[in-house]
Amino acid sequence: MVELLAGTSAACTLLRWYDDNRRTLPWRAPPGTRPDPYHVWLSEVMLQQTTAAAVAPYFARFLERFPSIAALALADEAEVLTLWAGLGYYARARNLSRAARIVAVAGALPRDPVELAKLPGIGAYMAPAIAAIAFDVPVVPVDGNTARVLARRHAVLAPLPRAMREIRALAAAFAVDPAVVARPGDFAQALFDLGATVCRPADPDCPRCPWQKGCAGSAAGIAATLPRKAVKKPRPQRYGAHFWLTDRLGQVLLRRRPSAGLLGGMSELPGTDWRQRPFSRRAALAAAPVKAEWRRLGVVQHGFTHFTLHITLYGANVAAIAAPGFLCASDALAAEALPSVMRKCCDLAALRASGGRAP
Repeated sequence: MVELLAGTSAACTLLRWYDDNRRTLPWRAPPGTRPDPYHVWLSEVMLQQTTAAAVAPYFARFLERFPSIAALALADEAEVLTLWAGLGYYARARNLSRAARIVAVAGALPRDPVELAKLPGIGAYMAPAIAAIAFDVPVVPVDGNTARVLARRHAVLAPLPRAMREIRALAAAFAVDPAVVARPGDFAQALFDLGATVCRPADPDCPRCPWQKGCAGSAAGIAATLPRKAVKKPRPQRYGAHFWLTDRLGQVLLRRRPSAGLLGGMSELPGTDWRQRPFSRRAALAAAPVKAEWRRLGVVQHGFTHFTLHITLYGANVAAIAAPGFLCASDALAAEALPSVMRKCCDLAALRASGGRAP
């Protein structure tokens, strides 16, 4: 049973709002039931840098294939990456796989945030989030939603990321409130939901907010401008060339990226390194996997966290392929561990094959 709250603290107010307005999410336990720690952990990993709507189908497919930490621990990392393909930030999947093997040996996911933070991929935010939601440890995790809510409620004027020290202190102050001590998991999720549905980034719905009365940002008329952000430097641009090579059976040449680094362990079309200046046609074709009648198919653009990548895609067909890598039937590409940028390249190749215009 969910504990009824009669207090007047801000935490009580927010929890009463949450009881009436909580979102129904695939990884969230129904009111009054204990959450599965594995579900909490998996969802928190997937939700890093990704929306709940985008995560939901991946979460369902992942649990269908790996219903427990033990099942995940036994899985080959390549299979984990295949199921993760398209979700982005692939280091999350590699770390999840490694951490599952550690947890399987230990016998259970740790309850202590300090011990949780020692697992691969679990950092300063995720450890308290798992501890609070899965194990009711009285800590208040600070994600993007929570940071926005608290920056507005307390009119924190320092820009991010400098403001995070003050915001974390504001969050920690809630951890001693009796209402939070009684329901830390619900309080953490109440903050998430408030930020996601009411205290939204661009258009906060202040009249619907249970905290409007005590919100300094709303009172000053500056809520929508908070939290402030430091001026961003222009995003660097990088360039590369990749090759869509097929044989007479319609098989496509792929290769595996190194296990360490960006997109580690994922599949890709063969190509050049990515550098800060464009490749001439001659320089690009010097890196082609075979000599062939290469034709320019177009340019694919993809944004990573720290740079924008421009890939010039070349295509050719040969009778048989003798080059490093492995062959994949074109109708089996959907099951390959291809990152989003490579799926864009495959889509462009398919578009050109059907006679469509390329960018």
